Amino acid sequence: MEKKNEYNTQIQVNKLMKKLRIWKDLFSVNINFYVEGWAAYLMEKTIYPRLIVIFRPYDCNHFSIKSFEVSYDAKANEIHSEIYSRDLIYGFQNLFIELKEIIYGKDIISSISTELYDKKNINEKR
Repeated sequence: MEKKNEYNTQIQVNKLMKKLRIWKDLFSVNINFYVEGWAAYLMEKTIYPRLIVIFRPYDCNHFSIKSFEVSYDAKANEIHSEIYSRDLIYGFQNLFIELKEIIYGKDIISSISTELYDKKNINEKR
């Protein structure tokens, strides 16, 4: 079944793309369609290499969003390290609120806080 060509899917993708235009100078955007849903990939164009992935399953009424730090190995292959994840985001308004917070650093701050907490716990166990 070609769910990517369904009217509702195209409306959702178009709505997301329209909203993402405000960040066109910060991110390049690609949309991919899969068997279980569709995903928007936002690759940051600035100094901090970051990838934000928004996923929407066809059979559910929610989004998930993940943020990855992008690095490269010796052969110039991309390596993605997850720094933030949130599931069960209902509605475009909540998605855009979450996305805006991530774009402005929520994911990075959360990642740094987790690393500092983990280091503190390691040092206390010694």
